[in-house]
Amino acid sequence: MTATSPLPLKAKDFATDQEVRWCPGCGDYAILKAVQKVLADLGVSRHNTVFVSGIGCSSRFPYYMETFGFHSIHGRAPAIASGVKLTNPELDVWVVTGDGDGLSIGGNHMLHVLRRNVDLQILLFNNEIYGLTKGQASPTSRRGTRSPSTPFGSIDPALVPALFALGAGARFVARSIDTAQAHLAETLKRAHAHRGASFVEIFQNCLVFNDAVFEGFTARDTAADTQLLLEHGQPLLFGAERNRGLRLQHNSLTLEIVTVGENGVTEADVLVHDQTNRTLAALLAGLPQPAFPMALGVLYDHPATTYHEELQAQVARESEVGPPDLESAILKSNTWTVA
Repeated sequence: MTATSPLPLKAKDFATDQEVRWCPGCGDYAILKAVQKVLADLGVSRHNTVFVSGIGCSSRFPYYMETFGFHSIHGRAPAIASGVKLTNPELDVWVVTGDGDGLSIGGNHMLHVLRRNVDLQILLFNNEIYGLTKGQASPTSRRGTRSPSTPFGSIDPALVPALFALGAGARFVARSIDTAQAHLAETLKRAHAHRGASFVEIFQNCLVFNDAVFEGFTARDTAADTQLLLEHGQPLLFGAERNRGLRLQHNSLTLEIVTVGENGVTEADVLVHDQTNRTLAALLAGLPQPAFPMALGVLYDHPATTYHEELQAQVARESEVGPPDLESAILKSNTWTVA
């Protein structure tokens, strides 16, 4: 007999026989398509891949992926995914969550999985609303958002997911758009290549409860002027003629927009993107809209030792000492006898 190599998988091979049940026109369809294509392009094994989700529209994802999957409980996907990864580090583990699931009830779990640098790909679908529970304001909803939970307009300041991730210590933070298939696919591949916690915010349109909330920077006819596509080592330029750019204001850490060729400004004055610079990443993540373009792509990518590598090294060190004495550990301090 002659051994043969298995045929490469196609995007359709990662699709299940389940009926995909999102609202017609939902941005989740585009994200699902992109993820299935990326997995096929990467040549991953279905039997080595796991998708873990919480609760919400986005969290139906595992049903539609022909891989292992776990539809968990509200906000707890990062914790469950951490357990999966630490138990079997060889698995390729993805977390799928939304702005409500991941940043409200799950905010604490999200913070710790990022600071620990567990080797997961975390996809946060941000539509700035609770979709599954019929349109309540979420942590990312803008001030003034009218919803069943904020009928007179939200007075909460909106949480910026990328800034949250950077503040939590994430080593990889990126952004993309549901319908920008080529850009989204490339961003997902970058996230997958990163060793450690990869946080990808995907702007996703909810046409039922928050339609066109991102239209200010996703509209194709104005995208050149409203999107700043980041590329490591390249100047932060945008615009139809790529002659507008960002630079630091004199003697400050505040970004301003300049036009190359005006007022003596040259391309040398424009900042160059450095994906290893956390301060620059935070400045780009926090650019106010609509005065500035939306920064898309990899904001920050600076790998460090992963949590499971640290854990395995610690276990190996302690194993050399010998088995632990449980009784000594319990009785070593602050003990007393109750008559």
